[in-house]
Amino acid sequence: MLTKLEMTEAIMVAKSEKSLTWTQIAEAAGLSEVYTTSACLGMNHLDAEPADKVAAILGLDASVSKALQSYPTKIFEQAVPTDPLIYRLYEIVGVYGETMKEVIQEKFGDGIMSAIDFTMDIDKEKNPAGDRVVVTMNGKFLPYKAW
Repeated sequence: MLTKLEMTEAIMVAKSEKSLTWTQIAEAAGLSEVYTTSACLGMNHLDAEPADKVAAILGLDASVSKALQSYPTKIFEQAVPTDPLIYRLYEIVGVYGETMKEVIQEKFGDGIMSAIDFTMDIDKEKNPAGDRVVVTMNGKFLPYKAW
């Protein structure tokens, strides 16, 4: 069986060779662009049907579909990434994380936003001063409980 890393490498090569976009791959899978991309990068899994569809559009065999269906172990190897785009997301959490926590808890109470019952959309907003990146995160509120 392929490892998640081997799976991702095969997917990235096939994606490039076929000049496919993540949107096209996600549409074939019948899932969101963000979730499908995350699964292809090894951080989530796909059920059999969408995994088979991803492998098919990429022209890859059943071993890739099986690897897409396997549950990932989510290990972050680098405390703070050096890739500028990913680092900026860390910077946003560093600057606004406490603010987000305060506002969420003021509006909802003591708890957290789920990263499991969660969706995210990434969009492009045209702007004459420079195009804008719009990231929408939508997670279920999970209150802490006393026992």
